[in-house]
Amino acid sequence: MYAAPPPQIPNMGGSNMDQTGSEKRVYQAWKGSNKFFFAGRFIFGPDVRSLVLTFVLILVPATIFCVLVARKLLDKFSHHAGVSIMVIAVVFTIYVLVLLLLTSGRDPGILPRNAHPPEPEEGYDVASLTPESIGGQTPHPRLPRTKDVFVNGVPVKIKYCDTCMLYRPPRCSHCSICNNCVERFDHHCPWVGQCIGLRNYRFFFMFVFSTTLLCVYVFSFCWVYIKKIMVADDVTVWKAMSKTPASIVLILYTFFSVWFVGGLTVFHLYLISTNQTTYENFRYRYDRRANPYNKGVIQNFKEIFFTSVPPSKNNFRAKLQNDSTLQDTSAPPSGGNFLSPNMGKGGIDLEIEGRGGIHPRRSSWGRKSGSWEITPDILALAAGVNEANRVSGDITPPGNR
Repeated sequence: MYAAPPPQIPNMGGSNMDQTGSEKRVYQAWKGSNKFFFAGRFIFGPDVRSLVLTFVLILVPATIFCVLVARKLLDKFSHHAGVSIMVIAVVFTIYVLVLLLLTSGRDPGILPRNAHPPEPEEGYDVASLTPESIGGQTPHPRLPRTKDVFVNGVPVKIKYCDTCMLYRPPRCSHCSICNNCVERFDHHCPWVGQCIGLRNYRFFFMFVFSTTLLCVYVFSFCWVYIKKIMVADDVTVWKAMSKTPASIVLILYTFFSVWFVGGLTVFHLYLISTNQTTYENFRYRYDRRANPYNKGVIQNFKEIFFTSVPPSKNNFRAKLQNDSTLQDTSAPPSGGNFLSPNMGKGGIDLEIEGRGGIHPRRSSWGRKSGSWEITPDILALAAGVNEANRVSGDITPPGNR
């Protein structure tokens, strides 16, 4: 029912050739704010530079631990035990960094945009919209702003996205940072520079959980090293600590870090056990009403960790379609002048997310942003409609002003 169409990137009247003379690919004409690397094989958010900081915050302390603590512990334990401490630290750090890349460098579940607003569904009474019924004005039927669907017998509202020109399926929301609709949207994480959604939530949780374990591991063996110094030199804990300042720095660093990543781990364990997303938890408060997605703790964990990751709905490396139907996105779809739900004579009311907090309206499935994000497709469509109104002398119905 909610299968998204294949990505169709309109050419906007331009050439399908890049500067080298070869055909452009989807990622080169992508309308979202994402950054692509390695010819579209990796997709990141617009804040990908923060990923470098996260790498440094993990790699530098791990390197200090291996060089100044784990290497010294080689002499404090038997050969195999001492080596295992170093090997586990190295392997664990690499594992955490790989999970970080799997989280930030893949499609989180982006829904492809439509080139035109959807056709009205059967049962939408267009014939009833006569000039007489709206005060003698030419009717311009609008798509309904929201629709009601049932999820496990519970009514759920889905909302139309003006930017992507589609009805978002349940649990999907528009990220104002990446400028994409993301399936099972959880949140946009600045630490990984990517949205967290249907296709990377599992890796995000594993990354946070593994980082917590790495902090505990480093914290514990720094204290083990201090204890070994106390026993070997027969000194107090304070003198032992003064002999290994690197251990003190790592103990403080991991102590404060574990509160952050550990807290995130506990919070997301709660979300997984109740089958919620971060967005839903802060916005809808399912503890006050029925959660239609909750299948029980065991089934909820199976859904996250023991189901296959769905394939991406976008082929970023595909060549742009050279279809005449995609050249002019200002033309409305066949069947009449159907307008976007927010489109009026004066402009378009886009869905945005306020930086000061989430808008309290319960009927909205989308996020709000503090800036206007109007795509060329929508502007062209609005301009065409307003021009038609001006020529014919018609105006927008009073109820829609």
